[in-house]
Amino acid sequence: DDVDRAYFAVFDGHGGVDAANYSATHLHVNVGLHEDIVKNPAEALKCSFQKTDEMFLFKAKREKLRSGTTGVTALIVGNKLHIAWLGDSQIMLVQQGKAVTLMEPHKPERE
Repeated sequence: DDVDRAYFAVFDGHGGVDAANYSATHLHVNVGLHEDIVKNPAEALKCSFQKTDEMFLFKAKREKLRSGTTGVTALIVGNKLHIAWLGDSQIMLVQQGKAVTLMEPHKPERE
């Protein structure tokens, strides 16, 4: 279609790099192939995080890997910004010199 899209992501491995590398390699593919990417990008991000997690868990069990990752993604669709994250990764948007809070990181003390 004629809609401009851009995808950005950062993954911070915990207990090794396997999960972070796997996510960096597969999450954007799952997002791009998701059936709702055009009409509901937020849902596509959410489902793709879950699918990538399930895929890595299968690989980790098979290969006896023990690592995890936090992650934060930004998907720009036209003039809309969609943010998805997992874990305590954080993202900041600076607009006209002022920080705009986009999310609250997942911390153990949060309900």
